[in-house]
Amino acid sequence: MLQRLRRALARRRLKDPAFAFLFDPPPPDEVVCVDCETTGLNRRTDDIITLAAVRVRGNRILASQKLDLVVKPSRPIDRDAVRIHLLREVDVERGVAPREAVERFLRFAGSRPLVGYYLEFDVALIERQTRPWLGIGLPNPRLELSEMFYDWRTRGRDGLYTGNVDLRFATILQTLDLPTFRTHDAFQDTVMAGMIYLKLKALEAAGR
Repeated sequence: MLQRLRRALARRRLKDPAFAFLFDPPPPDEVVCVDCETTGLNRRTDDIITLAAVRVRGNRILASQKLDLVVKPSRPIDRDAVRIHLLREVDVERGVAPREAVERFLRFAGSRPLVGYYLEFDVALIERQTRPWLGIGLPNPRLELSEMFYDWRTRGRDGLYTGNVDLRFATILQTLDLPTFRTHDAFQDTVMAGMIYLKLKALEAAGR
């Protein structure tokens, strides 16, 4: 009930009716995995430098239906961030403008639920564009992979689990016996996120 009220209020605040499709019913059994690489780790001040998304329909990752954008930031890339994702300023200087990237993402994702690993960070950077422009954050439902993995890992046969749960991305992939591609590449990360999502969904359906 509360979620429906929030969505109704957000729809009223929407500044541009051309984006009312964000509130449409999503296509059945579809989600969008999303990931960003950034100039740093401060979601209030750092900028997106790559933005990727891929659709998942049923039990298939639709790798041909993808968004993979390089974005030109308004601030320098931190050295520590370069060591992580290997993207330098010369690599992004011809990227698209942030608002264009986010608009393309909104049209790609539509009203589908968003899936990601520590999704809150990525969404916060995207919403820094949407809030002044459209007057709203992202109304899409969200599925956080670390929470899904934690719930599965702690369920156990008797519903109790007293051990610590390692929520690192690499550990989740290893525990689920999934392949690892090059991490901190936004598109590759969305594909791995899709694999995690599908594996956890299948395990839940099987009661395992």
